[in-house]
Amino acid sequence: MAEAKPFAPAKLIIGIISSQDAIFAGAEEEVTAVYGPVDLRSPAFPFDQTDYYDKQMGKGLRRLFLSFSRLVPPESLSDIKVRTNVLEEETKKSLSRKFRVVNLDPGILTASALIMATAKDFAHRVPLRQGIYAHLELLFSRSSVKFLPWTYPDFRQESYQRFFLEARQAYLRQLKGMILGRA
Repeated sequence: MAEAKPFAPAKLIIGIISSQDAIFAGAEEEVTAVYGPVDLRSPAFPFDQTDYYDKQMGKGLRRLFLSFSRLVPPESLSDIKVRTNVLEEETKKSLSRKFRVVNLDPGILTASALIMATAKDFAHRVPLRQGIYAHLELLFSRSSVKFLPWTYPDFRQESYQRFFLEARQAYLRQLKGMILGRA
């Protein structure tokens, strides 16, 4: 029988979707106040693979990713998603908007995968708690990214892959530092 062991900590990744620079800046300020400093920040990529958010958030959407310095317990992913949902709602209310102006997508990056949190159920998603599901988005091998049949089209872009591979390298260095007692 395999012995259950504690999970290794994971790297927190938060994707931010908006069309406004001020909203990106405010969202980054909010999430760093809660989750600590960022060690990597992607450029704001065009978010044009779907029009899913256009009715609520308008056209010209972009997505950027933040990678956080502080590692998190993987089992905290559902709590993080619930908190980012609250931040989305607070931002909407503070700007007196009818619809949200920002989408915050948290996930965890491990040595082998990128797992995003979602409140939308589907056959391949694993229920966590509080109505939140784990969505296995990408797999990692030594130096490449592997897609799954349900990997979102934008996550297949080379620019995203470069960012996630860089975040993975930072994460592996952090783990090595922990093993060597430097963290």
